[in-house]
Formats: sequence, C-alpha cells, structure tokens
Amino acid sequence: MTAGLEVRTPGQARASILLPFPWTKQEVGAVLARVRNIYVLTLEGYELVTAAEIAAGKVIRKQNNSWSDAKERFRIQKIEHGAAIKKITWDQKYEPVISMALEQLASAKPPSAPADLLDACLRDWQPGSRSRQIRAQSLAQFLRFCVDRLHFGDHWRPPLNLQPHIGAPNRDSAPGQRKGHPFSDLEILALLDSLPQDAPGQRWAGAIRLLAELGLRPIELQHISVRRDPASEELIWWCDYRKRTGGGLTAPRRIHPLPLTDWDGRRQDWQLLQRWRSGTIELPPLGNTPGAGDALGTYLTRQQGWQQLRQRLEERDERAVPYSFRHSYSLRAHKLGIDPGSVALSMGHSLEVHLRSYPWSSACGAAAAFSRALQDPKAATAKPIAVTAN
Repeated sequence: MTAGLEVRTPGQARASILLPFPWTKQEVGAVLARVRNIYVLTLEGYELVTAAEIAAGKVIRKQNNSWSDAKERFRIQKIEHGAAIKKITWDQKYEPVISMALEQLASAKPPSAPADLLDACLRDWQPGSRSRQIRAQSLAQFLRFCVDRLHFGDHWRPPLNLQPHIGAPNRDSAPGQRKGHPFSDLEILALLDSLPQDAPGQRWAGAIRLLAELGLRPIELQHISVRRDPASEELIWWCDYRKRTGGGLTAPRRIHPLPLTDWDGRRQDWQLLQRWRSGTIELPPLGNTPGAGDALGTYLTRQQGWQQLRQRLEERDERAVPYSFRHSYSLRAHKLGIDPGSVALSMGHSLEVHLRSYPWSSACGAAAAFSRALQDPKAATAKPIAVTAN
C-alpha cells in the first residue's frame, strides 16, 4: 500500500496525491517529513501537486514566488501603476498589515487559509472600526494580487465578504470601554522601561510620555505647543486641535499635565514642557491624518512589553489600545479628586461625553457629592438651583 496525502480546504474541492513511500511503520518518519515540506510549499502559494513535485526534486523551485517578493511586487504595482497611490498611503494603509501577515506566515504555526490570516492580522484593531476595515481591505487586495497576478494557489484567494473579519463594536459596553481601558501608572512606566533604547524607541517613548501625562488623543501630538498664559504669565501647554462632533467643532484648549506616580509614591518629573520648548523632544513619524493612533499601534504591536501588557489586560477582561494612555489620564485625575468638568475641559470634550465615556467619573462624582452633603448640615437647607434644559 502506498502512502497518500489528502487536503480538505473549506469551500474548495478536495485535493489528493500519492506519495512515493510504502505505508509501513518503517517509513512513517519519511512520510511525515515529506508532508511537512509540502505543507511549507503550499503556504508559499504552490498548488498541492506542484508542491509535491518540488519536494520530490522533480521540479525546480521558483525563487521569485515567495511572500516577501510578492509584497515588493505589490508595492510597486500600487505606487507606480494604475491609480498610483502616494508612498505615505502605502506606509500607513498597506505596509503595517502586510508586514504582519508575512510575520504570521513565517511563524512556527502559520495560518493555512486566508480567513485565518485575516483574523490573525486584524485582532489588534478595534472590531468594527474604520482602521480595521482599511486593513482588511488592504490585506485582501494583496492576497488577490498574489493569486491573480503571481499565480499563488487559489486557496489563498480571500473571501469576498470581509465583514465577519471586520466585525462590529460591542454595543453592550460603554463607549469608552469599546475603545479600550486605562492602564495603571505602574503599567505605563513598565512599558516605557521595556522599549528599545535606539532612536526610534526614544522617539516613541517621548510620544507615550506626552500622551500619558497630558491625556492627549494620538493625533493631538501634532497640535500641541507651549505658550505663555496672558493672565498669570506662566508657561502652559496648549492644543489647537479641533475635533468635529455632533455639536460642531471642539475649541482649542489649555492642557493641564498630570504626572504619573511610581511604586513608592514619587511623581515622575519628565520635564516635558521644558524639553518641548527647547526642542529636545523629537516625535516619531505620525503621518498627516488621524492615522497617528494607527502608527503608534503598529509600533507597539511589535514590542514585547506591549504584548505582555495587552495579555495582562486580557486576563482581566480588558483591552489595551493606543487610547488607553488618554483613558489613564482621566482615571488618574479622578483618583486625585479633580471634578469631572475640569477634567473634561482639559481633555477637550464636553462633560456629557466625559461622563458617558468614563463611568468612574459619574460614580466618583455622585459619591463625593453625597458625602459632602451629609457632612455639611447647611446643604439640607440650601435653596434649589434652577436648571435650564439645552
């Protein structure tokens, strides 16, 4: 009896070949080794029969039919042909997810189907988000190019319906929670300590310090400055970013820094304002669109310290995202007893949005209000305040 190999791929016809080995106990090792070699070749895009012939030495392996070569040819196609895109578009929308796909395909347990590859490469982006949709479409374009233009195996053709991979936001959780959860100060400090000490690592560490201490949206890294307060003459942080909301545009604002605290209660003095003013803080490339958060997420995804932090949050049923540094600012402010209205003003959104996004704000505020009322007997006889609906 001769050994055989049968491959069953969901949604495709069954494929099978005979292997040049007798099905005996003595040949089991050789059979398994040959199957592994064929499997690796199919991951590179070869059809089953061709992969078997290459593994048997009957066909010379084409050196240009590899995933890394395919990525380069796809890049050239997108930038130099057709509706040519700009290099920055490639860097922001295609490069991150395709590089992640190549890392997955070169891993110890690579995905064997396009659906699995899509899921593996999209899990770091919020389900249902525009960023996740763009990356799903970009990776699907790359896979179709590999199949249609480079003759990779048809089993690598991506599904027509990408929506199951893009997903939808979890409507059962609060808006702020759908975007992520806050880190503790110690978790942020540990992450900073884990980043590489090379030039890119130092630039990203500087960006993270600004996000954490100032409570910024990632895009606001490109909109901050230091100016002198006309009333007090003190140097202050200022942000001129205006976010479009249902009520119009948010206003430029003053930002109040909230330093982090280490394990023994010492506040971290990073001298960010002075360093920014002197020009010694160099930011990493963030692009010229709201993709600043994507750029940060792409960098962090490849850092071991971020991977460990993300796993730690998953264990407590929470989610780590680039916005988590901003969320941590809000939580830090409320632990310090700063009223929600002041925190919302510094963070650049309305009190209503703040209370809706950060549940601890309303909870802490209500507890403090009732505590003050019970401690102050005069509060019981205070005149009611008229409230106008608007």
